[in-house]
Amino acid sequence: MHKPFYFVAGILSIILGLIGVVLPLLPTTPFVILAAFFFSRSSKKFHQKLVSNRLFGPMIVEWEAHGVIPLKVKCLSSSMMLVMVSYPLFFRAMPLWLDIFAVGLVLLSLSYIWTRPSVPNQI
Repeated sequence: MHKPFYFVAGILSIILGLIGVVLPLLPTTPFVILAAFFFSRSSKKFHQKLVSNRLFGPMIVEWEAHGVIPLKVKCLSSSMMLVMVSYPLFFRAMPLWLDIFAVGLVLLSLSYIWTRPSVPNQI
C-alpha cells in the first residue's frame, strides 16, 4: 500500500542528494541515507544499488548498522558546505533574509551531521 509513496520519496531524496553535490544548501549525506531508508521499504533492487554503490555504499552500510557518519564524510561535507555558502555571502549581493536563511540551513545541517557518531559504539 505504501510502497509507491516510499519509492517516489526515495527517488526525490536521491535527486536532492545529487543536487546537494553541487549546491551547498543541500547536504548530500542525509538525503542519500534517507533514500536508502525509503528504498528499503519499497524496492530491494534500488536499495541494493545504493548499498553496493562505490561512493555511497559504505556510508549507508555504516549508517544502517550503527547510525554512524564517518569522520571523513563529516569533514568533506562540512568543508564543502562552508566553502560553497561563503562565496555568495561574501562576493554576491543578496537580500539579507536569503543570507540568513542560507546560513541557518547550513548551521542546521552541520549540527545534524556533527551530532551523529563517527565510529560504531564499542560495546
